[in-house]
Amino acid sequence: MQNRWDHATAASFADDLAQCVYASRLLGSDPALVLHGGGNTSVKIEQADIFGQPQTLLYVKGSGSDLATVEAKDFAPVRLEYLRRLTTLETLSDQQWLNELRGSVVDASAPPVSVEAMLHALLPAKYVFHTHADAVLAITNTPGGSERIREIYGDDVIVVPYVRPGFPVAKRCASIFAAELTAQTRGVVLLRHGLFSFGETAQEAYDQMIALVQQAEAYLAACPVADTPVQMPDPEAPLRYDLAALRHAISQAAGAPMILATHNDAACLRFAQRPDLATISQQGPATPDHVIRTKRVPMLGRDVAAYRAEYEQYFAENKDRANFELTMLDPTPRVVLDPSLGMVAAGRTAQEARIAAEIYRHTMEIIAQATALESYQSESTAEVFDFEYWELEQAKLKRLGRPPLFAGEIALVTGAASGIGKACVESLMARGAAVVGLDINPAIETLFDRPDYLGIRCDVTSEEQMIAALEQIARTFGGLDMLILNAGIFPPSRRVDAMPLAEWQRTMRINLDSNLILMREAHALLKLAPRRGRVVIIGSKNVPAPGPGAAAYSASKAALNQLARVAALEWGQDGIRINSLHPNAVFDTGIWTEEVLQARAKNYGLTVEQYKTNNVMRIEVTSRDVAELAAEMCGPLFAKTTAAQVPVDGGNERVI
Repeated sequence: MQNRWDHATAASFADDLAQCVYASRLLGSDPALVLHGGGNTSVKIEQADIFGQPQTLLYVKGSGSDLATVEAKDFAPVRLEYLRRLTTLETLSDQQWLNELRGSVVDASAPPVSVEAMLHALLPAKYVFHTHADAVLAITNTPGGSERIREIYGDDVIVVPYVRPGFPVAKRCASIFAAELTAQTRGVVLLRHGLFSFGETAQEAYDQMIALVQQAEAYLAACPVADTPVQMPDPEAPLRYDLAALRHAISQAAGAPMILATHNDAACLRFAQRPDLATISQQGPATPDHVIRTKRVPMLGRDVAAYRAEYEQYFAENKDRANFELTMLDPTPRVVLDPSLGMVAAGRTAQEARIAAEIYRHTMEIIAQATALESYQSESTAEVFDFEYWELEQAKLKRLGRPPLFAGEIALVTGAASGIGKACVESLMARGAAVVGLDINPAIETLFDRPDYLGIRCDVTSEEQMIAALEQIARTFGGLDMLILNAGIFPPSRRVDAMPLAEWQRTMRINLDSNLILMREAHALLKLAPRRGRVVIIGSKNVPAPGPGAAAYSASKAALNQLARVAALEWGQDGIRINSLHPNAVFDTGIWTEEVLQARAKNYGLTVEQYKTNNVMRIEVTSRDVAELAAEMCGPLFAKTTAAQVPVDGGNERVI
């Protein structure tokens, strides 16, 4: 681990809180120290109260913010002496403790206070930093972890046995700190939880953190993890059907659609293929708070029913530990380890799956290192259960609102780089779906920078590229629920008696043949959609009312419409519904160039502006209008509708 403190950069962070922000970002940018909102930092600042009286405030990173991107506004100012005084009480219930924490904040606009704020208050140094360093966890998660920590650091650090967060750990630390904290103390190790460093300057506290972790890394270097052989799968072997079936089973058990992200790189496969996997992976998480993201243990193999039964037994055996009524969480895995799949992470959203994967990737490294050192030993099942069903976590679940309409579902949109396709991507993501955009335009790959979007450059006329795209979708998100067939071209206006065969065939390949290929290949995935598959065809007004000069376009769209009707008849028994939208005069799309617009307007003897609103209602139809209806067609309002053809055209006299 490198010390990345830069004096020139640090100098631009002027005051005490800004220095804490700079150090926090350095810590947060290293995943070997903290992951996804983990860790916390603080600084003690003298500041007058509203009466002008001096007081010391503890500015501590608020709950929910990420150290890597933290800002000054993300720190909650709390009354330092009040927090310290709380630890003199003999007992506090979780709710009382939370109320007192909230009551100690002096700024009503501040974020929620970190649950570890009281530990920061107990340490006298100006700056206090807390991480979950992998190297330290690899050592403490062994049977001799406590003795090994003392061997590494001697009396330079205080060792605290694991205690559940909240008032209990604060009370325990208050007692230990009072007896053991000296001027020579460089840090605090909370067994199976993390590491605290501190100093009178932000740099001193940061330097101490890096130095302490480097000592742990040096200790581990004496017992390296063996680089065992790994059996890499055939890269050409399809996984999409297996993954869609696994996702279906997990979603059914969870009672809601789930996203699955597959990681079959060498590191994940090596761990999943370990001969001792059934022992080392079933001990528990690297630190109990990971249970919220990864569950207590991963699922080995693909027997979801067995995993569910084991989780229900785990809940039944431990639920009486709580002094209030518990609601069982969904009993499905968040991490799957399989020798041919590697690691598969599950989540209600793409972001949840990403977080579970990143946490467990580090957990695999910690387990492997601890096993090489001695043997891996997690905190007890009872302690992990207590964290998973902590009263404050249960209360948080009850406050959650209804998830977005398409949470956990996956949609594929073709022709998604612009116009109606891009608008469909936006409408589906706004409803909570993970969305894949296909387009021949390379801009599709960077259209959106977010975990629930995947852009794939793809020539839809290439059967090979489309199959590869479906494979990539399954490996990224787990399957397919919704298919929006939008890709198409509108060739230049041409009379039938002047139609080149090549132009006709090209239009058919893009507007018709490509959709047949994609429907055919996607069918098996749509059959496994947890809420049944849905297909929306972006057709055209030219299907019921073709116009002169558009023979190739009109014929291709009409043929696609017939294909959809036949598929609706055939796929109904699979629970897949297929409906069509027939837009007209949607001019904010890629196919409507100024040249095409002028030519079409001229055919009707209209100006371009007249042509844009040439409908019964005299209104312009936009890509978003079409996209919103396409998204709704995938929702519950159309749950019992298939083979419908709905115009989106402002009213067309010829269609009416």
